[in-house]
Amino acid sequence: MKKVEAVIKPFKLDDVREALSEIGITGMTATEVKGFGRQKGHTELYRGAEYVVDFLPKVKLEVVVKEEDLARCVETITNAARTGKIGDGKIFVTAVEQVVRIRTGETDQNAI
Repeated sequence: MKKVEAVIKPFKLDDVREALSEIGITGMTATEVKGFGRQKGHTELYRGAEYVVDFLPKVKLEVVVKEEDLARCVETITNAARTGKIGDGKIFVTAVEQVVRIRTGETDQNAI
């Protein structure tokens, strides 16, 4: 099993969720986060004062998938989240050793 973490632009969340649903990925966690990469933030003007916004709003998605679904999941997120502009985000893939569904006690792939 693999955990896919994707940091994307907030307005792309619904597109990614729908695309993942279409390929049969049913569960995910979405968290509002802030961060920056090469985008490095920007300067804004508020009540006549200029200030730097270092951290930009993003959404972090977390999905646990079976190994055989990994490539399709990553490709789907990439295609749905891409705008072609700086700040589209990143995808991180890590191994998952164990999953337990709390309600039923099911484990691993049965619990996904």
